[in-house]
Amino acid sequence: MLIALLFATIIRVFVVGSYRIPTSSMERTLLAGDFLFVNKYVYGAKIPFTDIQLPRVDTVERGDIIVFKFPKDRSLNYIKRCVALSGDTLEIRDRTLFINGRPSVFPEHVQYLGDMLPAGYPDRQVFPRYSGFNKDNYGPLRVPRKGDVVALDSNNYYLYAALIEEEGHTIGTVGGKIIIDGKPAETYAVEQNYYFVMGDNRDNSLDSRFWGFLAERDVVGQALMVYWSWNPNISLLDPMEKLSSIRWQRTGLMVH
Repeated sequence: MLIALLFATIIRVFVVGSYRIPTSSMERTLLAGDFLFVNKYVYGAKIPFTDIQLPRVDTVERGDIIVFKFPKDRSLNYIKRCVALSGDTLEIRDRTLFINGRPSVFPEHVQYLGDMLPAGYPDRQVFPRYSGFNKDNYGPLRVPRKGDVVALDSNNYYLYAALIEEEGHTIGTVGGKIIIDGKPAETYAVEQNYYFVMGDNRDNSLDSRFWGFLAERDVVGQALMVYWSWNPNISLLDPMEKLSSIRWQRTGLMVH
């Protein structure tokens, strides 16, 4: 039993994990109440309580649905679709997503619920602050890549401030000048690769448009398959109704 438990733990930590979809941010692709297997091995699983990462089998690609640690609270796991890679330039024009100047083929199942916000209509909740972007007209914005040397000034302070702090530095402004680790700085060399992720249900998704870039180190794995699904709004205290809500047709559904 101990050996079986050890192997089960190893598989869960390093190979395949489980994840429950809590919200509708990925409808129509994934539904609230779906339970997924997540491939941790493909992107290089991390050894718990360390910064050590196993070798990667593959890299994140545009269109991959990935599970990651939420940058604002790493105790939470989120799931979104990667729409832009490190070094890509992303732009949304009237809800159409462009990557490097070309319309993106991902995702196939995107849906909208509300009215479209026009270009030039700023949303204070959108990243970065004071950008003038909104969820339907956004960018253009380059996704940082490891080794990029970016110029720093008052116009892009909020674009890079959180990134610089996430990479272990202090940043602030004194007399209009940007200070990193106590020293004036006009440029910064990016230390990690980053991604830009979005939900397929665009009008009900807390994604990179609102909190910024996703660091490569925070990626947990790739969504693999739905193994169970039922209505999350029905209480377990009503077992018959709960069982009747099982979505048998989704069992074994491969995620893409």
